[in-house]
Amino acid sequence: MSGREELLAQLEFYWDHTLWPRLRGLTDEECFWEPVPGCWSVRKREDDTWAMDWEWPTPTPPPVTTIAWRLAHMGIQTLGSRASALFGDGSLTVETVRWPRTAAEGLRALATHYEHWRRGARIHEPADEDSFTTLILHMNREIIHYGAEVVLMRDLYRAARRPVVTEPA
Repeated sequence: MSGREELLAQLEFYWDHTLWPRLRGLTDEECFWEPVPGCWSVRKREDDTWAMDWEWPTPTPPPVTTIAWRLAHMGIQTLGSRASALFGDGSLTVETVRWPRTAAEGLRALATHYEHWRRGARIHEPADEDSFTTLILHMNREIIHYGAEVVLMRDLYRAARRPVVTEPA
């Protein structure tokens, strides 16, 4: 198995056995939950369009981000824009995207762009295989990193809504 195949198998295993199963049942309320003031999210703007909060350079320390933000970052900024540029027509950019407005739209965008990236990376014939393998490694790190944060945010959301049970004295 080549290095590229091993890295793609790593991402596929993570997706199939860790990330995607933990995203089932995601609600709009938890997707857009802001556990602290000043969170970055995907939100409706004054002109009725939706956009992802963003600043460059990123503030120090960076803001806490919502699940909606993380899904959009993984699906659109990481997988979608690169798959579009490398294996598509290059039309998907942060300027042209229709940002997800619901949890279902965010999950659909993530799954669609994951599949486009996965299929394209399997058949792509790059001019420089080593550079392409390095890109795949970077993509895996991004998806595993932000995916773990999404799962943690779901755990925190669930725990924050559990009634506190106190033992009698």
